[in-house]
Amino acid sequence: MPIFVQTVAAAPPPAIDRKETLGRFLPDSQPRAQHVVWHSGHVSATVRERVLGQRPLCLWMTGLSAAGKSTLAYALEKQLLDRGQLCYVLDGDNLRHHLNSDLGFSVADRRENLRRAAEVAHLFNEAGMIVITAFISPLCADRAMAADIIGHDNFVEVYVKASGKTCEQRDPKGLYAKARRGEIPQFTGISAPYEEPQSPDFTIDTELTTTQTAADQLLAFLAERCLMR
Repeated sequence: MPIFVQTVAAAPPPAIDRKETLGRFLPDSQPRAQHVVWHSGHVSATVRERVLGQRPLCLWMTGLSAAGKSTLAYALEKQLLDRGQLCYVLDGDNLRHHLNSDLGFSVADRRENLRRAAEVAHLFNEAGMIVITAFISPLCADRAMAADIIGHDNFVEVYVKASGKTCEQRDPKGLYAKARRGEIPQFTGISAPYEEPQSPDFTIDTELTTTQTAADQLLAFLAERCLMR
């Protein structure tokens, strides 16, 4: 059975005012908390950038399971911290152990999983940090939602690419084998689709490069675009 990967037409992201869309991405499309007021602090994003000496960013890594997202994310985190830059990895599996332990793998739960992750990434960015995420995030619409929440100026979509055949051969967690046996329903690439990004900011083919080279190439790309020193 072939790996299930789809190509979809790209659409430009709409300009969105975050304050006007709070609660928009909740499962029922309505915020449940009422009578709450947003409080603004006294420290601006500009001040945080100056104090930390870095620009906040979210490197949103997307790709099939076993493509190498987490491996690359943690290599980048180590390299950035060695350079004195404050960053943190939000790993899909790790978030499901605690923050998102109440969610399953239905379409709605997967969307909520990514919505929460994007909100956390946004908070880290508000604090001036660099965030590196590692989520399959298989649907274009959900990745667009994440960009809306985080803010397009801070959002860098990184497609960690590897063929379905290669990912299934790697299968470090044994998930593809379980999915083939029918033990994991709606497994991305087997029984659920993966929509390839149509215009990612950066693409890394992990079949053609080492983790270290990929990290170096991504950091060089960010530096060239003045997104990172």
